Amino acid sequence: MGQKVHPYGFRLGIIRESKSRWFAEGKQYRQYLIEDMRIRKLIQERLQDASISDIIMERAAGTLTITIQTAKPGIVIGRAGQDVDRLRRKLEGMCSMKVRVNVEETPDADINAQLIAEGIARQIERRVAYRRAMRQSVERAMRMGALGVRCMVSGRLGGAEIARTESTAPEGRVPLQTLRADVQYGFAEARTAYGHVGCKVWVFHGEIMPEPTQRPEELPQPPEQEITAAEAETETVEAAPVEETIAPETAAPETVATEPVTTEAPAAIVDESEVAATQEAVASEADVPPEPAEAEEDPLIAALTDDEEVAPEPDEEPSDADS
Repeated sequence: MGQKVHPYGFRLGIIRESKSRWFAEGKQYRQYLIEDMRIRKLIQERLQDASISDIIMERAAGTLTITIQTAKPGIVIGRAGQDVDRLRRKLEGMCSMKVRVNVEETPDADINAQLIAEGIARQIERRVAYRRAMRQSVERAMRMGALGVRCMVSGRLGGAEIARTESTAPEGRVPLQTLRADVQYGFAEARTAYGHVGCKVWVFHGEIMPEPTQRPEELPQPPEQEITAAEAETETVEAAPVEETIAPETAAPETVATEPVTTEAPAAIVDESEVAATQEAVASEADVPPEPAEAEEDPLIAALTDDEEVAPEPDEEPSDADS
């Protein structure tokens, strides 16, 4: 057994996403899997000259969405979209749900691993020397910005009786064991008169670093000038009740005593206070002599008493002259 792993599956879930995005259980999983394999095979055979780099499938709400990434979208769409409509009707007959086909253009087709492998395979079919085809493809990819390229061909190279494997020395850097390395992998077959010749290509595009995680205390705080008016209003509203609660505590004892009591005491507590007040009043009356009643007389009564005192003046004894 070999000790090799697919570069795509090795990084699946880390820097790669699945090309078939759906969920199923039981027998439905088997049905969806077989449908995906048949659809991919049909598209690759029917659009063999369209330079298809990837096929992505999504199933949701009873609809199968197929995204075809190609370097020649005009060949896939056809005149007025007739070719893509025929392809969609063909695919609907193969699966159990409605099909929608999207066509996207492949960015940077010169450094796409699948397209490079297909280019080498087409040149071998035209009887171009395999070493020359690999060397030209690698040089073109390095000029277009790839950080590393590696190619390998295997089969009856040049029509030899014994199959063998030939590869080019990696140009640049191709870290196959680094999970964060963005390594594209492409495979294609050249169908020659003396048998099939396989072509494998690895292209390194750089490293995909994870987003740095920061602790809550390390997060940057917003500057003061970025505080909005709404936040300022909320701060003032929150500060108001704090001042109200502090004011009674810092006020003088006299002002606190004169403030009216808003809460009503229970009946039992009020009765005890009244009893205590009456007891204190009785004790004070026993100790202190009562005040004279004159101080408590009404002013009207005092005026009347004054008139009675003045009245006896004409009652004086009459003199002899008057008699």
